[in-house]
Amino acid sequence: MIVTDAKQPPATNVADRRAPCVNDFSITIATVNGAGSQTANNTLLRAIHKTGVPVSGKNIFPSNIQGLPTWFTIRVSKAGYLARREQSEVLVALNRASLQEDIRSLAPGGICLYPLDEQLPLKRDDVTFYPMPVNELVKQSGADIKLRPYVANMVYVGTLAWLLNIDLQEIEAALSHQFNGKQNAVALNYATVQAAYDWAATNLVKSDPFCIERMDRTEGTFLIDGNSAAALGAIFGGVQFVAWYPITPSTSIVDHLSDYLHRLRRDPDGKATYSIIQAEDELAVIGMVVGAGWAGARSMTATSGPGLSLMAEFAGYAYFAEIPAVIWDVQRMGPSTGLPTRTAQDDILAAYTLGHGDGRHICLIPGTVSECFEFGGMALDLAERLQTLMIVLSDLDLGLNLWPTKPFSYPDRPLDRGKVLSADELTRLQGDWKRYADLDGDGICYRTLPGTNHPAAAYFTRGTGHNEAAGYSERPEDWAANLSRLARKHDYARTIVPAPVIDPVNAAEVGLISYGSNDPAIREARDLLRAAGVASSYLRLRALPLESSLTEFVSSHKRLYVVENNLDGQMRALIQLHAPADADRLVSITRCDGLPLTADWIAASITALEAKEEKP
Repeated sequence: MIVTDAKQPPATNVADRRAPCVNDFSITIATVNGAGSQTANNTLLRAIHKTGVPVSGKNIFPSNIQGLPTWFTIRVSKAGYLARREQSEVLVALNRASLQEDIRSLAPGGICLYPLDEQLPLKRDDVTFYPMPVNELVKQSGADIKLRPYVANMVYVGTLAWLLNIDLQEIEAALSHQFNGKQNAVALNYATVQAAYDWAATNLVKSDPFCIERMDRTEGTFLIDGNSAAALGAIFGGVQFVAWYPITPSTSIVDHLSDYLHRLRRDPDGKATYSIIQAEDELAVIGMVVGAGWAGARSMTATSGPGLSLMAEFAGYAYFAEIPAVIWDVQRMGPSTGLPTRTAQDDILAAYTLGHGDGRHICLIPGTVSECFEFGGMALDLAERLQTLMIVLSDLDLGLNLWPTKPFSYPDRPLDRGKVLSADELTRLQGDWKRYADLDGDGICYRTLPGTNHPAAAYFTRGTGHNEAAGYSERPEDWAANLSRLARKHDYARTIVPAPVIDPVNAAEVGLISYGSNDPAIREARDLLRAAGVASSYLRLRALPLESSLTEFVSSHKRLYVVENNLDGQMRALIQLHAPADADRLVSITRCDGLPLTADWIAASITALEAKEEKP
């Protein structure tokens, strides 16, 4: 135990103590970017998860390397809610620049942990303040001077562990996970955790209601971010070629691919059976990916909005020349450079119509980390089956934050290579094969792969006008027939992309429509609406193009709200085109401030609109 000066001020206590608040609060940790707090934050997150309590984390960080404010919020919810909340009850205030704002934003009745030698710019009578001897404990840790800023974060881990009753064994296990079992690093950091815990037990008087108690709500689950899940899904889906250019927040997909493929995708002699190339820019990236897809490799890249914009011309080429490829677009705030480290759903229209001329791309929209894994392989299958570019629309919130999930399911079917003709099949056809002829009525033609040993296998791959035999053509009837066939293929895609997830409620007049990482907030908002007397059905979209069950859902509800994390209601615009007879009944509920949506805001927005409906 570390003994400190007895003259240190005790916690400032709130006179009005509340009833115990068990497993139902949020913690915000306010630090500066580059201070190494992510290890401490994830340690707390994993430790709470291991106690059986549902938990999720949101990292709000700036796009500079270091120095600006960053906030990490941990949602502890015995009910299993995972969405961000508008306010936190527990604050760790370690950033002097944002200290006043952070204290002011704390929920009434909350608690604030702060460095003992920090002069607080603001005191609140409805908040309990707990000091922490950060500098003293770090000095006594024996850490190398370069490591001290990182070890300092373990002081709030230990203090919170005592205040909230978090099991220290779970903290130690979480540290071991964070440091990959490196005992020296674990021992150094855990010693500071233990020292802070002991100091708090000796010097602080707990007078707040917040605590963690063991539950069994996380049994059989683990924590993972969407980008890691996407990488694993692509590997299980047989990815062979990856080209990329670094861009936040998608870079970690390729980082994880590089790590996992290195371990999992080698032949018996140790030779890699995959290729990853960092190109000079996004134009080169998409050119390589489309080229690899043309050659028969399962190919993909990962990017975000600005990178997607640069890929527009090649995207149109892949669509028109009918070449399989996959783009993971992990969306962030735009326009332009925008806010690279903030989340949004800004690329819906851009992705669906990427390129010029009459072309629409098939998009998958995961809403969970489990779907990130599932769609990682599915996108590669659909790209080859439909012979087209697939775009997967994730976002920063889903991609970079840790989410609880059950173990992923191993793929239960072989890879779908689509309509590929072998040399033997070409022989049986006696050369009667045309690259762009629709023989089955679904708009999908038969293709061959380069290197197929048959004289009839070769064809011209054209981004220019062409006829069924892949010959250059400017004849109006050839052009019209080709576009009509591509539209037919797009319509066929409606029948094989993931269907919406629908939760209908009998006699509900209100229908909610949303997609992607909005799902946790929507689910919680529906409970809030139900408590307020508003019953709602819910449809979560998972793909573009839209299909028939959406039209049925729209027509079966009197009032419809489309909830989106963008300014313009981009998905609502597509739904209006899909269901024009009901276009005027689709109401946008939109917010775009760089943060994940909250249940309180969604419920309040809909309640206000419902109140207007009730007025005569």
